[in-house]
Amino acid sequence: MALTIGTPAPDFTLPSQLGHEVTLSSLRGKNVVLAFFPLAWTPI
Repeated sequence: MALTIGTPAPDFTLPSQLGHEVTLSSLRGKNVVLAFFPLAWTPI
């Protein structure tokens, strides 16, 4: 699913570095930075 600039990110849940689940919507009203690193953990 492609997003365009200005489109709100869809809600999702991911594990934190501490092993807890974090849902994007639970951070509403806070500053959130989403960073994607394609192929960052794979050999090239």
